[in-house]
Amino acid sequence: MTSKIIALVGGAGFIGTNLSNRLKKNNISHEIFDLKTSFNSNNDIIPINVEDPNSLDKLKHADTIVNLAAVHTDNVFPISRYDDVNVGGAINICDSARKHNIKKIIFTSSVAIYGFAAPNTDETGSPNYFNDYGRTKFLAENVYKKWHSEDPKNRKLVILRPTVIFGKGNRGNIYNLFKKIASKQFIMFGDGKNRKSIAYVENFVSFIEFCLSFQEGLHVYNYVDKPDYDMNTLVKEVRKILFKKNNIGLRFPAFLGLSIGYLADIINRVFGAKLTISSVRVKKFMSTTQFSTSISKINFIPPKSLKEALYSTIKYEFLEDNKEKKEFITE
Repeated sequence: MTSKIIALVGGAGFIGTNLSNRLKKNNISHEIFDLKTSFNSNNDIIPINVEDPNSLDKLKHADTIVNLAAVHTDNVFPISRYDDVNVGGAINICDSARKHNIKKIIFTSSVAIYGFAAPNTDETGSPNYFNDYGRTKFLAENVYKKWHSEDPKNRKLVILRPTVIFGKGNRGNIYNLFKKIASKQFIMFGDGKNRKSIAYVENFVSFIEFCLSFQEGLHVYNYVDKPDYDMNTLVKEVRKILFKKNNIGLRFPAFLGLSIGYLADIINRVFGAKLTISSVRVKKFMSTTQFSTSISKINFIPPKSLKEALYSTIKYEFLEDNKEKKEFITE
């Protein structure tokens, strides 16, 4: 391993794979560090465990650490795993940076630190997390900020808070929405005027690359691809691509959608079923999740518009045969 490389910690996942592909395309030296050493990547993966301080000695030749490692799914057990990986991992990475005199860290946090935030919450928004993922991401941010405060003139810390990310191969909530529409099983609940902030993975990793040029200091950004579509517009865009139709399809009023969700809750609880619908999911679907970002104040232009990103993703997932390609299970 040569000096002056960028270390992608947790780099075998969805964001890390896309970031590695971009860096490789632009001839930027980097290495992938991850627990998932069996993953088929363009780069060899160096085994590492953020919970093991000794394994982090493998970062000694790094010039910059990009920490993508996290526990983030909703079904983590025991709950302490969020703290062990997200917070303990941050402590260990900062200790390794101190030990090996690494002065640049980029940390992917999340808008989950804001919880149920007011529409258009920006980077000055107050933490109001409602789950352990958001809580531990916020605590990890403070660990990194402490590291930076020890030598602010010579250290660079970039904290990125992306909203929900979609893209080719991702199997998260946005893909599930697209799949419902593609299979003609989608039903719109409510008036569809609630807005959702989303982000395209290729745009997000492009911004991470952009952040490599930042000077020393503390930089905090939400990441959102604008404009924020309301659900009516988003569903229409997807249906245009899939079916050449400019409509919503079947729509139920909000109260009926919630009633179906509560009924599903009872069935799940009484019979131990695992229905994909629930009252919580219906409420999330009908809620507004909208964030602002100060990225518009700097000289960054995302590679693709949101409309182009939707077309590229839906074409890849539903109009082409890419069944043999890698899939990434996320929330």
